[in-house]
Amino acid sequence: MSATNTNQTNKPIRWGIIGCGDVTEVKSGPAFSKVQGSQLMAVMRRDGAKAKDYAERHGVPKWYTDAAALINDPEIDAIYVATPPGSHEEYAVAALRAGKPVYVEKPMSINLASCLRMQAVARETKGKLTIAHYRRALPMFLKVKALLAEAVIGEIRTVRLSMLQPDKSDMIAKSGTNWRVDPSIAGAGLFYDLAPHQLDLIVYFFGAPLSSHGMSANQAGLYTAEDAVTGLIRLPGNILFTGQWCFTTDPAQEEDAIVITGSKGSISFPVFGHTIRVLTGREEKIYEFIPPQHIQQPMIEKIVAYFSGQGENPCSAEDAILSIQIMENFVYGH
Repeated sequence: MSATNTNQTNKPIRWGIIGCGDVTEVKSGPAFSKVQGSQLMAVMRRDGAKAKDYAERHGVPKWYTDAAALINDPEIDAIYVATPPGSHEEYAVAALRAGKPVYVEKPMSINLASCLRMQAVARETKGKLTIAHYRRALPMFLKVKALLAEAVIGEIRTVRLSMLQPDKSDMIAKSGTNWRVDPSIAGAGLFYDLAPHQLDLIVYFFGAPLSSHGMSANQAGLYTAEDAVTGLIRLPGNILFTGQWCFTTDPAQEEDAIVITGSKGSISFPVFGHTIRVLTGREEKIYEFIPPQHIQQPMIEKIVAYFSGQGENPCSAEDAILSIQIMENFVYGH
């Protein structure tokens, strides 16, 4: 039964998750059963004990160790792919060919070519494909978009992004086996893990880039992937973007900031924080936001509406491909 048919009979969209790891514990998984018209029906993980444990703890009726079995379960209407990026294409394509709409974790895949193949299958099958750039649905970033639309800081001139972090041993394995810094699984390093959120917001706020280029380096030699990236973008309206990322800085230099400068002031905010600061002349306004318990829930609400035929796609393959293209240009110096 398709998601659209499910909605027509007033039954919820029944979800299956492929890859019930850490990201699904709080950020996303529980929201599938809290959103109206939605229910989490099954989860899959190759480790059966972990899949069973997740299902029991979260009150999920079914668990699988085989993705194909979950995808082809007639009681599953839609698929959420939450595995590491290296397998996003495989599972998304399988679900689309099975006639089921798909929600894919970011980054969409490990490289642009893979993303384009996923997009092509969605078009071929006329399937619905949404990418988890969920900050588009959060009140904080909707407020930034509204402030820009209201031209509170005049005409936009520049955008500066800075993401500086020390080496974080709880996230990066010194042996180089952590998937986030394994290019064969993640596409590249921590840049590919964090920048999708940041660069997607730039696209969301300002539109498709006119051009982008950059460079990357492995400075500390802790793993095989790059640990430092810089990039430039020319945005519509002749807006100039500069970005820097470094994941081996001194802890005292840690920074997470986007600063949008206009002809009459500036808007600044962290991508992984909760405060917006607006400066116009000598006046400062501060907007504080409390994140939802399940950070992806507002996005999942929009996806359920889209999959049910009652809303637009909140982040299409076309949208996500724009940020993937930028990342490749930055990392590989295109």
